[in-house]
This record gives sequence, structure tokens and C-alpha cells, in this order.
Amino acid sequence: MSVASGRVFVVAERPDVPAKLLRRLRKVLDALPDCEIEDAWVGVRWRVRQQTVAHVAGGEDGKFRITLRAEPDEVVAFEHLGEPYFRCDWGHNVVGLILDERTDWDELVELLTDSYCIQAPAKLADTVSRPEKSR
Repeated sequence: MSVASGRVFVVAERPDVPAKLLRRLRKVLDALPDCEIEDAWVGVRWRVRQQTVAHVAGGEDGKFRITLRAEPDEVVAFEHLGEPYFRCDWGHNVVGLILDERTDWDELVELLTDSYCIQAPAKLADTVSRPEKSR
């Protein structure tokens, strides 16, 4: 509960990111040069230098979402595809998807690698081998 202006608000619980999901994401992101995991305001995020590459968290609806950076054509696609894809309201290139049993992990690895290459300094991004486009 939080109290503001004399009114009481009940704040819904956000589930912690399951260890299995976190391990799977770490396998991809921790392999990228200078990509570091850290606690975020909710969930966890990975950053290269001071730039966020990916952020995963549980929502108040119990679903787990990951947000990341994308190229302009991907942003347009995410905006129109519908669930599990979405475009975020902040940043011109921030998109996300719901992570569940239907998640295409090959696609997610590609998206995470692309996000890293967008956020990392060119010197680091140039050292990364990028997966073939599956979409």
C-alpha cells in the first residue's frame, strides 16, 4: 500500500523474474562484450556502458515482458503485430514482447543481439556476430 494525499492506494504485486527465465536470458546477454546485468526499478536489466540493452520484469498482470531497442523497420512491425509484441511509449526505438511458453527463442536471441548492437559503441558492436534474420 502507498499513501498519497490522504488516500490509500493498493499497489498490485509484480512477480519476480523466474530463475529459469533469467538463466536463459543471461546465457545470451552475458556473452556480449561489456554487457552487465543489474537490478532495475523492477526486474533486471542489462546495460552496455550506460545504455540499456534489455529489461525484463513481471507485470501486475503476472506476465513477463522484455523491452529492448530495435531498428526503425522492427519498431513499425512491433507496433502492428499485436501480442506478444508491443511498442513502448517511451523512446523512439523501444519495443518489447511478452515472454511465455510460445516465445521463439531464436527470434529473441536475434532481437537481443540487435538491441546490443544498437546501444553499444561501434567498436564493441563490430565484434559481435549477428544471427541471420528469421523474420
